[in-house]
Amino acid sequence: MASTADLTRRQLLTAGAAGLAIAPLSALGFDLHEAKKAQQRFRIAGAKEVHSVCPYCAVGCSLIAYTKEDGGKTQLLQIEGDPDSPVNEGTLCPKGATSMQLAVSARRVEKPLYRAPGTAQWQEKDWDFVLDKLAANIKATRDNTFVAQDASGNVVNRTEGMAFAGGAAFSSEEGYFATKLMRSLGTVYIEQQARV
Repeated sequence: MASTADLTRRQLLTAGAAGLAIAPLSALGFDLHEAKKAQQRFRIAGAKEVHSVCPYCAVGCSLIAYTKEDGGKTQLLQIEGDPDSPVNEGTLCPKGATSMQLAVSARRVEKPLYRAPGTAQWQEKDWDFVLDKLAANIKATRDNTFVAQDASGNVVNRTEGMAFAGGAAFSSEEGYFATKLMRSLGTVYIEQQARV
């Protein structure tokens, strides 16, 4: 180390600032030598890095998911934007930034819930009940609101009593399938959540 006579002005100011920063901590009883020895355990230390794509829209932002094996079960620790991606360069929109909640949110509904007309309570139902109820409601709505011809006599074969909004988490294939299904039912009002 250089002697005091060999110190430059910049080195002297740096050493002085460091001393001023440390002095109050030592006076308050902090043992700085122990603090330097302690290693901080990061939440993602030793985690496996898995590259993925955000499920919310068609932009295709890249994600990095950090996972760790815990007793034979994979635990999701963190999801963040991939800085090496030419699409999003590590940034995520508000929806993408919350993509971890798709897997770990305590508020996530994991079973079908049904609220009967006139009641305030939700009931857990199985998928057979829900799909049968959905199919019956779609058929009843289509039968009651189907328009075969418009006012001028043109054949239109459309259903104006229902609408469909695709989810932003749809893949391209799911969106294509949903659109074809809705068009085959005669649905006119079709929209996509990512565009709204």
